[in-house]
Amino acid sequence: KPGSMLRAILLTTWTTLLYSYSGSSTDGFTAIPINSAGTARHSCTVGRNHRRDQASQLIPPPLSLSMVDKTAERVVSDEDFASIKTSANTASPPASFYQLNLACQEAATTAISRGERLLEIEFPPLPSEVLEMDDVSAYDVAKANLRLAVDFAKIFAQRGEKVSILLPDEAERNIAVENFGTDTPYPGIGIESLRRSDPDDDRVFKPEQIFLSLLGGKKGDVTPIEGTDLYIILVASAQELPDVEELHLCNPDVPIVMFNLKLDTLRGDLGVPAFPPKDLQDRFLSRVRPVYYLRTRQYSRSKATPPFVVNYQGCLFRKYPGQYQTLLDIGDGNFRRILSSDLRPGLGEFKAQLVKALQDKGVVEKEGDTLTFLRTGYKTSTWWEEEREAASDIF
Repeated sequence: KPGSMLRAILLTTWTTLLYSYSGSSTDGFTAIPINSAGTARHSCTVGRNHRRDQASQLIPPPLSLSMVDKTAERVVSDEDFASIKTSANTASPPASFYQLNLACQEAATTAISRGERLLEIEFPPLPSEVLEMDDVSAYDVAKANLRLAVDFAKIFAQRGEKVSILLPDEAERNIAVENFGTDTPYPGIGIESLRRSDPDDDRVFKPEQIFLSLLGGKKGDVTPIEGTDLYIILVASAQELPDVEELHLCNPDVPIVMFNLKLDTLRGDLGVPAFPPKDLQDRFLSRVRPVYYLRTRQYSRSKATPPFVVNYQGCLFRKYPGQYQTLLDIGDGNFRRILSSDLRPGLGEFKAQLVKALQDKGVVEKEGDTLTFLRTGYKTSTWWEEEREAASDIF
């Protein structure tokens, strides 16, 4: 069937990109052909039974780490840190998932060695061609994230550290274990859950759990896993973010990596009825350090002359400890650096930077204040991007 042939072509191309290497061009750099537009919600509970028999076709194979240094975790001196920061300021998005994985490992290792304990890694887990397919469910995205998280954790396990990959609850943990066939997908890496039942409680009937369920409570308790050197949080929703905070408070010395949680989206749900309050942002989420951040955006803009509509896209990219880079897509997988900043720009500011770059090149016309206001509106940022007394400038 045509649909099946298209799927086969896309997956073959994806596998080739996964293990390919490409150098930088003179006008820009070759970027990974993925974006986050149209990504489904990160929850295994949505579409859990949707096309399970074909879901494995969408998951990248395990990445080989034979080229990775397997020595003990290095301590980054101030001199080395300055050199790493200079290099990170001019880093470019990866050309393959293999290079992306290595970059995430390097950024996280550097951040942890400098005392960071709350880390964020954010990038599209699947190529845009796969994400845009109609039969790709949130379950497929979650399964891809789990595979990528295991590959990311391998470098830490090879150093002798114990890594625990945590899913929101035991039900989702059991699904992940079923996919891998084991709760230890790699020596030193375990798949666990944020909330766990008491292993010594062998009661069949638990009235307190029934009572909590009726009130919308959660099953199990948040308890640290003994001997864990690194936690990786997967597919957590806004409701599970307080559980992550509780885990951090239980053992603040153990690093926690929030892996592709789309925190930007989850922050927007705070304060809504049945969701955590907004003060979770200032109290906890504002302390999370984005160590690897790759997020693309696609826009369109009308104009008075042909072609009347201009489609453009850009990428907000950061590799710790470098700056946030606003990158404009110039075609053929290449980007042009527009601006760099120590603070992450809001999405409205990011879009304005791309538009200004297009105006400077004459691609779109410059407009007056009135028309600009009509285009952008009164508010161009979300509440958590605004200046507030309790806000943090970490991200």
